[in-house]
Amino acid sequence: MEKNLRNYLVVTGGYWAFTITDGAIRMLVVLYFHSLGYSPFEVAVLFLFYEFFGIVTNLVGGWLGARIGLNLTMHIGMGLQVIALTMLTVPDAWLSVPYVMAAQALSGIAKDLNKMSAKASVKTLAVGGDESKLFKWVAILTGSKNALKGAGFFVGAALLQFIGFRGALWVLAGMLLVALIVTAILLPTGVGKMKSKPKFTQVFSNKPEINWLAAARFFLFGSRDTWFVVGLPVFLYSVLGWSFTQVGAFLAFWVIGYGFVQASAPRLLQRKRQHDELGGSTARHWTFLLALLPAGIALALFQGWDPALVLISGLVLFGIVFAINSAVHSYLILAYSDFDKVSMNVGFYYMANAGGRLTGTVLSGWAYQTYGLEGCLWWSTAFVLTAGLLSFRLPEVSSEPTKIVKV
Repeated sequence: MEKNLRNYLVVTGGYWAFTITDGAIRMLVVLYFHSLGYSPFEVAVLFLFYEFFGIVTNLVGGWLGARIGLNLTMHIGMGLQVIALTMLTVPDAWLSVPYVMAAQALSGIAKDLNKMSAKASVKTLAVGGDESKLFKWVAILTGSKNALKGAGFFVGAALLQFIGFRGALWVLAGMLLVALIVTAILLPTGVGKMKSKPKFTQVFSNKPEINWLAAARFFLFGSRDTWFVVGLPVFLYSVLGWSFTQVGAFLAFWVIGYGFVQASAPRLLQRKRQHDELGGSTARHWTFLLALLPAGIALALFQGWDPALVLISGLVLFGIVFAINSAVHSYLILAYSDFDKVSMNVGFYYMANAGGRLTGTVLSGWAYQTYGLEGCLWWSTAFVLTAGLLSFRLPEVSSEPTKIVKV
């Protein structure tokens, strides 16, 4: 038990170090390239490959992890992030849009290799069929990741202000390199590695519950990014007159709070779990509850209520309910997965997650330009309802190890 807990803490620590660099590099790129005269559209394009390669990486990464071990794929992700950070330290004349997109592509690959490896490792470390421990461990890992990503926004901005763009990149690269070396020394080899070499075609799950969960995840995360990525910050800046600093700080605090709620999800759902199994019914309940929030915000804005009050209060409620939804989904993908196929199932699942983010990002810009923030919110509502309908095909998870109760 102590050994598994120690390995879990090592994995979590490595994931934390990576996550800080992930949040910091995003803030660095946005602020620095805006100062160089890049248009908002050009800055957005810089992240296109970051999201696109997340889809590809999650598809391939789970298969790779099953073949070579999750600890190795996690360290490959860290190494690629170090390379991506150092790529941006070149002179400004080299920082063309294609070059920065290539660096961001590496960062996107690194991020999803690291995330898939860390989360799939939790399944292999929470042994003994203890579903309560599994939910708690994955909730802490996921919630702390989001809190630290928000902290990374502050780290990136602070480093940019005090030591400059290239100094910030070298500090981040050095910090992550140290984390890579420490975790490589402390973690055992072969975590999550399958005894037989899986074929690439096995990355597509043959378990219906995983396919339905992946589909629901696509629409769940698409519903968030449909209004959160472009529509919300542009509205706060251009309509409410907030400064760049106010917009960035508000979104960073939202992400940090969202992460704390995710980490607290097992305690928040404790009463539910005492009387019923945690599974498809829990996912449906929280998904349909979530659908009320973007619809309510849109209606309040349509009625002419104070937009600042509506958005701040609405975002707080949306963040709480969305975080619980995300934590339940993150638990279910591990609970539904067979022990020796967890990395491939997690990779497939997060491929759908990345696809939802990419779709939501593109839709956010189009919907805001065409229909305004209210249009983004109605699209978000439609996506949440779709996720809820798909969740009717999700089974319950029994407290008995590896047992799934069909609905």
